Amino acid sequence: MPAPATDRRRAAVLGSPIAHSLSPVLHRAAYAELGLADWTYDRFDVDETALPGFFEGLGPEWAGLSLTMPLKRAVIPLLDSVSETAASVDAVNTVVLTADGRRTGDNTDIPGIVAALREHGVEKVESAAILGAGATGSSALAALARICTGEIAVYVRSAARAAEMRGWAQRLGVDVRLADWADAAEALRAPLVVATTPAGATDALAAAVPERPTTLFDVLYDPWPTALAARWSAHGGAVVSGLDLLLHQAVLQVEQMTGRTPAPLAAMRKAGEHALADR
Repeated sequence: MPAPATDRRRAAVLGSPIAHSLSPVLHRAAYAELGLADWTYDRFDVDETALPGFFEGLGPEWAGLSLTMPLKRAVIPLLDSVSETAASVDAVNTVVLTADGRRTGDNTDIPGIVAALREHGVEKVESAAILGAGATGSSALAALARICTGEIAVYVRSAARAAEMRGWAQRLGVDVRLADWADAAEALRAPLVVATTPAGATDALAAAVPERPTTLFDVLYDPWPTALAARWSAHGGAVVSGLDLLLHQAVLQVEQMTGRTPAPLAAMRKAGEHALADR
């Protein structure tokens, strides 16, 4: 269990680059709403090489860490235990530092994707498509394994990425069809499309949005909207944004690190939206 939430505690997000991260805004808003005046949440630019040293310097005041690229797999050897969810895709985005000194890893991206979709009325789909096959793509696959009853098509740029995704599919026990990125426009006809690619990677697909699109989950939030999300929305399709994902995974992180439930989603959303509007 986390240490008592009434103590002076620290938490932070680690990654490289990290200056763009909205996580401090969301977590600090949660602490303010929960009355945790002695809690702080910062950001640190840390890469794989510096990560072990950072961990060595953590004192008893630390409650938890959020991890983004490129640390989600590099952190695993530094942990005492990893949740089944995180182990399913070998990716940890949450570390809880317990009162007895243990470091436990979890992945809140996977249930965060499911929760964000549920908030937008998507609880089950017959089939789906994923654009991209990086770390977020594997988390998206694990999330879809929980809500998709049929085939999941994954559009990738390389044979290496295809092999990785095939391995995750076998591990998760899901029916996956690997397809070449050159045919990615076909993905847009799926009942649910999850775009997990970097900024700009799907811009060229905007012109291929069908007349009656269904649901697009674009994991980006800055810049927003992406060209694909803007065209999708203009055609009347439902759009779930990266801010939705960031919020729902952060809610779970706050709950795990502070021991307080439920985390204040509305206050966190308001803070995130204001921060993005100011950029």
